[in-house]
Amino acid sequence: MIAVRPIFFLIVATSSLFAAASRASADDGPNIEIWAENPWYWSDRGEPVLLLGGSDDDNLFQWPEADLIAQLDRIAAAGGNVIRNTMSDRKDKGFEEYPFGRRADGKYDLDTWNDEYWTRFERLLSETAARRIFVQIEIWDRFDYVDNGGDERWQIHPYNPANNVNYTYEASGFEPRYPDHPGANRQPFFFTTPKQRNNTVVLRYQERFVAKLLEHSLAYGHVLYCMDNETSGEEEWGAYWAEFVRERAAERGRKVHLTEMWDDWDLRADRHRRTFDHPERYDFVDVSQNNQNKGQEHWDNFLFVREYLSSRPRPMNTTKTYGADRNKLGHTDQDGIERFWRHLLAGAASMRFHRPDSGLGINDKAVAAIRAARKLESLIPLWSVEPANELLGERDDDEAYLAAAPGTAYAMYFPAGGEVTLDLASVDGTFDLRWIDIATGEWGPTAQLTGGARRSIAPPTDGNWGAAIVRRDR
Repeated sequence: MIAVRPIFFLIVATSSLFAAASRASADDGPNIEIWAENPWYWSDRGEPVLLLGGSDDDNLFQWPEADLIAQLDRIAAAGGNVIRNTMSDRKDKGFEEYPFGRRADGKYDLDTWNDEYWTRFERLLSETAARRIFVQIEIWDRFDYVDNGGDERWQIHPYNPANNVNYTYEASGFEPRYPDHPGANRQPFFFTTPKQRNNTVVLRYQERFVAKLLEHSLAYGHVLYCMDNETSGEEEWGAYWAEFVRERAAERGRKVHLTEMWDDWDLRADRHRRTFDHPERYDFVDVSQNNQNKGQEHWDNFLFVREYLSSRPRPMNTTKTYGADRNKLGHTDQDGIERFWRHLLAGAASMRFHRPDSGLGINDKAVAAIRAARKLESLIPLWSVEPANELLGERDDDEAYLAAAPGTAYAMYFPAGGEVTLDLASVDGTFDLRWIDIATGEWGPTAQLTGGARRSIAPPTDGNWGAAIVRRDR
């Protein structure tokens, strides 16, 4: 039986913590906002910013300092400026820490903190701010609290009553094992909020954890907040934490941007509308699970959401771009590159290559793809064009993709060679065509086009090519 008692929590803020945070969040630090001139995109201190990235892990804050710094430097050198950071503490590599204090007898005390965990988190926030790398945090990760697939994560987790001194199985409502895939949503950890099972025994400690997280993160302006990693949970769970984060941000005089990430691969699924239909709760949308799809379907699904949101545009982020050879999902390196570049032209505000082995991380192929995207952006700001495949003729499904400001600029992507026509019949003038080799991240050949007709466009070779077609006298 679950014990019910009044909810309370205490936020303790040391002067040294806020002093450090204050220094790191100086007036010239990054500050992310929805761009007022085009709300499909983000801005940094009023200037539009396209978020591109990749990383070799989902919870980089847990990494040893030297490895973290090297990873962030590699991302920045590639032109990357966004990472994902789950607040996960799963013991996958052996150096991860739990957030809670551990007693001499080996039991955890959820009323005390493990300072090392929070030092690592603060380091990540400070080092990313210094490099103007934005951070999308996922507060809860359902894979941390199950024993599925041979992982004994719940068996050793501090929230398991067997491992703490704060509550029993009877008082918490927990069981010794949760062997099902987390998609089954059978872990009562995700049913604690007042409009669910009102489990105040556990909720007290969950609130305390999130409040502690916010003590650190709210001092910075470069953080986005996602409630969960690919959840299939109840709507009330994410809504509760969104309200919790927003209220505490308001108490600190900070504006935050929130979302939820649903598990459904089909973006037309009703569950996604819990985010789409609530702009008052979720300031942006994360459609990462679209990256389980391929080809034309992948493009069309994204544009379905863009159209659905068109009456009140919001940034659309894809923080997990799947696709890497020999991974368990059956995706390939080519799938990852294609998904990244389709979303780029379709109007995504943020794209990150997922960690190996489900994604390219920040390997050489990911670095080249990001550099190629930055070259395209240098000639055609992506927020100045819109998806425009209707201007392409003689096109097969998945052969080529186009974003355009007709008569001014045309951004194209070819996944595997091919040849299409571009409708320039209603425009005049001369256009410079600049090819970009996505495999190397380098410039390719150049050409000129004139308006007044449909013009044939074919990349220099097979493989992944981008193209910037820009009116010379614009």
